[in-house]
Amino acid sequence: MIPFIPFEISLLTAAQSMIGIFLSTALVQSGIDKLADRKGNLDWLEGHFSSSILNGMGPLMLSIITVLELAGGGLCAVGAVLLMIGHTGNYLITGLLIAGFNFLALFFGQRVAKDYEGAAVLVGYFILTMLGILSFTI
Repeated sequence: MIPFIPFEISLLTAAQSMIGIFLSTALVQSGIDKLADRKGNLDWLEGHFSSSILNGMGPLMLSIITVLELAGGGLCAVGAVLLMIGHTGNYLITGLLIAGFNFLALFFGQRVAKDYEGAAVLVGYFILTMLGILSFTI
């Protein structure tokens, strides 16, 4: 248990919740950016994938990634709060799974576009997501 807080929470639950809040912050911010500046994001995607097998798929890819980010991030946020107040981790687990699929899709796209630095940045997010999922098996 963690001292100095008004309710009981295990260190594992605190860590799981913090992973959820961290990922929800990154995902929701990114999803909102994609909604607020769809044209800018679409222009970047079309240029980024112009010489790859994903050429011309910018609008579909942007829509899919936006939905995954907002759904995964939202579920991680709600799930983290619910877990901290004593509910099951089902919402958080679902959010983490969606986040994992999102990071896999982004990683695939970066590799196809031969943006190896961009792909490497995603590895940390993916590892954190997998640790969050695996923590529920303890």
